[in-house]
Amino acid sequence: MINPQALVAPVIETRRTVLRPHHLDDFDAYVAMWADPAVTRFIGGKPRTREESWMRFLRHAGLWSLLGYGFWAIEDKATGRFIGEAGFHDLKRNIVPSIEGVPEAGWALVPSAHGQGFASEVVGRVLAWGDEAFGRARTVCIIDPENTASLSVAAKCGYSEVSRRCDDPAGTAALRVAVCHPVVLIGPNRGFLGLPLQHWPSA
Repeated sequence: MINPQALVAPVIETRRTVLRPHHLDDFDAYVAMWADPAVTRFIGGKPRTREESWMRFLRHAGLWSLLGYGFWAIEDKATGRFIGEAGFHDLKRNIVPSIEGVPEAGWALVPSAHGQGFASEVVGRVLAWGDEAFGRARTVCIIDPENTASLSVAAKCGYSEVSRRCDDPAGTAALRVAVCHPVVLIGPNRGFLGLPLQHWPSA
């Protein structure tokens, strides 16, 4: 089960990657990734500054320390290079329906790692860790509906669409898709997407 006193991410592996804590040596590659429009197109819509990336980078340590879960740095076994990050967070998003308190999965890879199956491989491993850590509690992720690559990854890993919402009541912001992994894993003590417990589907 989850360890709320975990100080750093545990090291886990996939066939081609090592998932490990972020290191200071990763930071320049991290900044480059989040400054690339190909990465941020569907994640916030604009490249991050070095300062913004630093705040995000620091957040990873805080998540693990306070919640016992967070994001891993993704290291390519073949090259030893940082190629992205994946994991869970709780951003206390002010959205309806609410997902506060539900681990939210996310992932991002450097463009050179796109289209090679790394995302599905890594997200599958992260979710396997989550299944053990969170027990039968659900997780969610939020994906831009035009981000077909990430929607495909989510579907391969057992997510299905349950809700769409708009950030901007005027309709100018992109819709997001909230999806849940997997349908049969339901926590007995958690609400789901703003629904009272009695309205959760049964396992």
